[in-house]
Amino acid sequence: MKRTAWQLLLLFLGWIGIWSTGWAQGQAGIQKKTKLTDGRDSSQTEIPSSLTFTASTDQRFFFFNDTRNENNKLTPVSVYGVRAGFLFPAKHKRDALTSGRAASFKAGAGFYFVNQHLDQPGLLPNTSAAVTRHLRIATVFYERYLYRKGPFEISLPTEIGYGHSRYEVAEPDKDVEVARGIFIPVGVGVSMAYQFPYVRWFKPLRWFGLYLLTGYRFVLKKDIPESQINYSGPYVSVGPSFFLENFTADVKSWARHRKERRRDKVAK
Repeated sequence: MKRTAWQLLLLFLGWIGIWSTGWAQGQAGIQKKTKLTDGRDSSQTEIPSSLTFTASTDQRFFFFNDTRNENNKLTPVSVYGVRAGFLFPAKHKRDALTSGRAASFKAGAGFYFVNQHLDQPGLLPNTSAAVTRHLRIATVFYERYLYRKGPFEISLPTEIGYGHSRYEVAEPDKDVEVARGIFIPVGVGVSMAYQFPYVRWFKPLRWFGLYLLTGYRFVLKKDIPESQINYSGPYVSVGPSFFLENFTADVKSWARHRKERRRDKVAK
């Protein structure tokens, strides 16, 4: 198991290196302004010299291999969490990144939790009753932007985590813990997002958008090796999105212009 974990870690690091070099080169392009932009539109391409903080809630539907219905089909499990990190500026101009703050990739950490009732006897050894499992997962992620033009974004998120599980059986007077363990999940996926356009008469519109995330998670280390517990499987997430970096960029832009107007008024 340790050998497999090291091999996957090296593969992950090598994959990051390939994307870091392969996508750093862009082709020359021409970007035209539309009538919906003006001098204060912070959605225009910027090349920041510092990191940009970003954060978001993250609800996913996981299809654990041990959660199936009476027809033996995978059943989605709701996983709730939050992610926070930084947008890292591109060191070289990339034609695929010509909107928003010209970030090359995003990296940070996340936290997720699951509370699930399982009426599937036999998942745990020596346990025939229904159980409730509680999962808590801390992750670190790296998300490489492949495309960021206009309102569209495409990225490749990769994450590795440290998870803790606890299983309980309901007794007449209390819940009794029957098993617990530590597991290490790894996930890879593809994320696509759409930012609502910048409109002069309602600038906050571009703070919001839609996103779609899909991928696969597998487990490097099982929490309860002698059981039928299996967290591996595909996952999907779709819904509205709030772009914190757009919000903070607009707030900074408004504050800067307000300060300039005050200075000009004093000078007159």
